[in-house]
Amino acid sequence: MKDNNFIWQTGSGVLAVLLVLPIVAIFYTAVGETDELFAHLMSTVMPTYTFNTIALTGGVMLLTLVFGIPSAWLMAMCRLPGERILQWALVLPLAMPGYIVGYIFTDWFDFAGPIQVWLRDVTGWQAKQYWFPDIRTLTGAAIVLALVLYPYVYLLCRAAFMEQNVSLLQSARLLKCTPWQSFRRVSLPLVRPAIAVSLSLVAMETIGDFGTVSYFAVNTLTTAVYDTWLGYSSLTAAAKISAIMLVFILLLLSAERYSRRKQKLFQNQFTSREDFRYLLKGWQKVAALIWCWGLVAVAFLLPVGQLLIYAINYFATSWTAEFREFALNSLYVSLSAALVSVVVALVVNFCQRVQPNKLSLGNMRLASMGYAVPGTVLAIGIMVPVLALDHTINDIAKWLEWQRPGLIFSGTMMALIFAMVVRFSAVAIGSVESSLSKLSPSLDMASRTMGCTPNSMLRRVHLPLVKRGALIAGLLVFIESMKELNASLLLRPFNFETLATYVYNFASDEQLELAALPAVLLVLVGLVPLVLVNRSLEHAH
Repeated sequence: MKDNNFIWQTGSGVLAVLLVLPIVAIFYTAVGETDELFAHLMSTVMPTYTFNTIALTGGVMLLTLVFGIPSAWLMAMCRLPGERILQWALVLPLAMPGYIVGYIFTDWFDFAGPIQVWLRDVTGWQAKQYWFPDIRTLTGAAIVLALVLYPYVYLLCRAAFMEQNVSLLQSARLLKCTPWQSFRRVSLPLVRPAIAVSLSLVAMETIGDFGTVSYFAVNTLTTAVYDTWLGYSSLTAAAKISAIMLVFILLLLSAERYSRRKQKLFQNQFTSREDFRYLLKGWQKVAALIWCWGLVAVAFLLPVGQLLIYAINYFATSWTAEFREFALNSLYVSLSAALVSVVVALVVNFCQRVQPNKLSLGNMRLASMGYAVPGTVLAIGIMVPVLALDHTINDIAKWLEWQRPGLIFSGTMMALIFAMVVRFSAVAIGSVESSLSKLSPSLDMASRTMGCTPNSMLRRVHLPLVKRGALIAGLLVFIESMKELNASLLLRPFNFETLATYVYNFASDEQLELAALPAVLLVLVGLVPLVLVNRSLEHAH
């Protein structure tokens, strides 16, 4: 029994080290000798890149609050027609990759787009006789990212509003508080923890975005990493910029935790919610419906409608052997990443189950760290150890006078799959942990009493009971891997494309029509976890 426990502890530790290795590699490479390129970047463009990153992140966080909190409060505290459809429709924009929405908005709002063409036809204005805002700016990028990221704020704040104590709301009404006063004085202060967590997620997604900001020509630290690695072939300079981004993210997460260090909120389940929700009438009901459905339309329905029109009109041109090949590439990479991530999640969680100590818990936390790392930064962290391993293997082959095998890891899909596993193992670990936590410890005690080893206990007791959680974990990792763009652009082998890079390449060449079919497929795949999340919220409340 002790030998088995040692094996599980060792396996968990090895996996944790492997998954945290890219993060360590970034800082190790970053503290190396400063090259001329990085010094040149620091003295010229890095201040602008840093300012753009901070300004973009701040703008997106502010706009997601404006979009998300009123929607969450209306869905949790008010009665509206069609609310059951609307409450999950408000989550749908999360299925839209930001760069796809950015491409569509640019197509609409550019000088040759339908909106400006219609404006000139109606008014008779010529090109220089009117002013129209330029969508390809930092402000435009912030609006687009906020439209696809506000569901983070909406989901967490709606759940927090629904969990608020009924007696507090009753007291507010007895004191003759209006709905606005009740929201401002009672509800809003109680959801500050949810706001802090959701904004930290929004900020991490914004800092790590590449597709949208590159298309909008907004230079951020993420684009600096990409350009430095592919444009100047300087891994050291790219690692230094990546380390700066990681410090930003660590400071952000620390600030979020520090802001909630003394907050302790104890709330009863919000039962009998139907009796206490506000019944909006007249202009208030109309305004609420316009606000909520307007968000859904602008962020999801209209872009998806445009994609479907393009996909139907250009189906014959888009349905090519290349498209089918790249779809299979995405399928293979995503399935491999999902399978490996589920295995990692089972190992580290089961180790914590049979040996609940600080070391096992530490291994779980280390294995989950990659989720906070942007894909572009993670790709640099992957390249450092993978290239070192390839060089070592080739040096050994040369020393033994064998034929050099070439780039075994960095030149194949293995590096890309490794990146997906590091990035999304946290999703699988969380799902499996949730399933295991629902199993009574008495099952483990009974199994040990009957002489089961940890291996047989996992095979005969735990796996049958957590297979649904493991399946959901694999599904979520699969979907996230299908949509991942940043790591795929940097780590894909030569002549290898995924659906995400395929869409990016067409859209970057101003051929959005040909990118529509794979983009629709990515959106449909992204809808699956949203359905799961919404169903879990409905069951919980």
